[in-house]
Amino acid sequence: MKILKKVLLSLLIATSMGAVSSSAFAEDPGRIVYAPADAIDMTVGKIKAAIDAINSGAEGAAVADLIKEASDTSKEINANDKVDVARSRANGKLKSARSHAKKNSLQEAEQELQDASKAFNDLKGLL
Repeated sequence: MKILKKVLLSLLIATSMGAVSSSAFAEDPGRIVYAPADAIDMTVGKIKAAIDAINSGAEGAAVADLIKEASDTSKEINANDKVDVARSRANGKLKSARSHAKKNSLQEAEQELQDASKAFNDLKGLL
């Protein structure tokens, strides 16, 4: 009888922990998770859109918004620590390009964007 009480109590504790565990509810059905290579391609696509906007004569504020979108998309790149360090460095180039775009220094912003595009493409070699 003592053993039966211990077994039932441990089962009750295990089920209650599983029922109210935060990891049981961790999956968010509205969140889209991208593969690292897909996230890199999306980021490079947003960078190219910003470069095209500069070449078509867009204003600095509009280019800065496009660069912000690219920076936000880069946060989806999740692979390992090496990739994260390289992504952080490439993201620094995007921040520099955004600050140039806010100051309407679009030539410098374009150069920074090209460097960032190359840096993000190099991330695929680290996967």
